Amino acid sequence: MRRDIEFNAEGVRLRGWLYLPDNVSGKVPVIVMAHGFSAVKEMYLDKFAEVFAGAGLGALVFDNRCFGASDGEPRQEIDPWAQVRDYRHAITYAGTLPEVDENRIGIWGSSYSGGHVIVVGAIDRRVKCAVAQVPLVSGYRNILRLVRADFVAGLRAQFDADRKARFSGGAPAMLPVVSEDPLGPCALPTPDSWEWFTETHRLRAPAWRNEVTLRSVEMLMEYEPDCYIQRVSPTPFMMLIASGDHLTVADEAFKTYRRALEPKKLVILPGGHFDAYVKGFDLASSAARDWFVQHLK
Repeated sequence: MRRDIEFNAEGVRLRGWLYLPDNVSGKVPVIVMAHGFSAVKEMYLDKFAEVFAGAGLGALVFDNRCFGASDGEPRQEIDPWAQVRDYRHAITYAGTLPEVDENRIGIWGSSYSGGHVIVVGAIDRRVKCAVAQVPLVSGYRNILRLVRADFVAGLRAQFDADRKARFSGGAPAMLPVVSEDPLGPCALPTPDSWEWFTETHRLRAPAWRNEVTLRSVEMLMEYEPDCYIQRVSPTPFMMLIASGDHLTVADEAFKTYRRALEPKKLVILPGGHFDAYVKGFDLASSAARDWFVQHLK
């Protein structure tokens, strides 16, 4: 069963869906879920939530502020720390629902929000289980893997010019999320990013927009979930890494996982970053489902 929900995140209305398992009486565990860099909930989060609900778990799925059905200004801006706080607002909201057991709340995130799961799992002890799928673990190191070294100085100059323009009252500069030309200006300069976002936009998510504010990329470079990894323990933590991931680069994720403390579990997915949502969906969703069932039911 799915119903629309919305809740107040300190003045910003966030909207999404609540999934509840069929034919289950009493309060249920719930998984709080949001999407990654610029993505909206229609981009396969419903499929993951359905798998969780089929195992007797609730799922609270919401669009990040400034995206999709949620409020927030400026539109298309990704502030990772605001998104971390919104996970915590969603946890609070979930705990008020009569169908939810507030003492059995898990969190799930993928890509950028996989990094948020690390941070929230470390700082919020209401979280009783966490799953980070193909997570971003270091914004700075990841940018240096995606952006040619001779382009970095120019990117920083764009950040500075945008800051100066905003100070003078100008609107934030915008940047495409993906480009068909990997050397063209965009936030996620890989061919598989272009393919997945444009195809998923066409098939499932007409509300998705191919743009973010330029300072979203600047804030990405400042964001370091890896610093929190050892603080997640003793909350049970699962990381799913795609062996061929060159977007949130696999070797960086493996390094971070090795530093995580117990209890933890590693699942290696075949393929690249976006296969976790499509070709590798069955493995990714079932592994997360079983981890949540083990620790929350």
